[in-house]
Amino acid sequence: MTAITVENLHKSFGSSQAVAGLNLTVQEGEIYGLVGPDGAGKTTTMRLICGGFQADQGSVSIRGCDVAKYPEEARAQIGYLAQRFSLYGDLTVMENLRFFAEMHDRQTTAWKSRTQEVLAFVGLAEFADRLADHLSGGMKQKLGLATALVHRPRVLLLDEPTGGVDPVTRQDFWQLIIRIVSQEGVAVLISTPYMDEAARCTRVGFIHRGRMIVEDTPGQVAARLNGRILELAGEPREALRRVATSATDVEDVQVFGDRLHLRVKVGKADRVLAQLPQTLQTQGVTVQRIRSIPATLEDVFIELLES
Repeated sequence: MTAITVENLHKSFGSSQAVAGLNLTVQEGEIYGLVGPDGAGKTTTMRLICGGFQADQGSVSIRGCDVAKYPEEARAQIGYLAQRFSLYGDLTVMENLRFFAEMHDRQTTAWKSRTQEVLAFVGLAEFADRLADHLSGGMKQKLGLATALVHRPRVLLLDEPTGGVDPVTRQDFWQLIIRIVSQEGVAVLISTPYMDEAARCTRVGFIHRGRMIVEDTPGQVAARLNGRILELAGEPREALRRVATSATDVEDVQVFGDRLHLRVKVGKADRVLAQLPQTLQTQGVTVQRIRSIPATLEDVFIELLES
């Protein structure tokens, strides 16, 4: 079943157009990653979907329910986790969960069992009596996820939920998301600035200036640049990058740790592989490695922003 349907969505703030004719669908049991630079319209899109903003044009439906016509019915099916921690710091973990459960009209007999279930699910059962202000950043995000899940939503909207947390917590959070989808079959729409997270999604959509640029599975998106990405390593690095950037058939050079990713013109990879090492050596650069590699989502992201 289609869980989220967005059609020709528009939203402006004064003279600034945040969302411009956006279309997307998310199926039940799917994790859809919304990716784009700061200011691309990701958060505005999330708020339009959950009814926090009113669209200037276009429509949003949640499992067939029009958000504009039936906002309460649509919101009842949505769990939303915003970018910033927006829970009540002077309430305990359990009190926060009870508050959000009662906001969704969960009866006492229902919310008591559900809160225990959700706390155990996110790993906060032993912290039920701790004030939210006394939780770590990662634990606050898990509590936010718990409040979004307490009313058993069929659609989960997560707006950059792992921003500012450590890599271990990010990994734990993603394991929770995957379990939610597999166990409860919900549809997840998640925005993220991390390409390794986008690669975990069923499908990804790259948006820029409020428009959808490309949408497909992570593998198919990355395949756009197959045969055009070379990995280059050598010393000294400053000269390595300078010479590589000046090569005729090289379109872009990006630093990836201790190596460079070169994006070359279509059909020119073999020529760069044959000629660039010799050019580098004449400039006093020691080439440690140069080879063709599969493109990453980050390679594609950079290319899309330049086009």
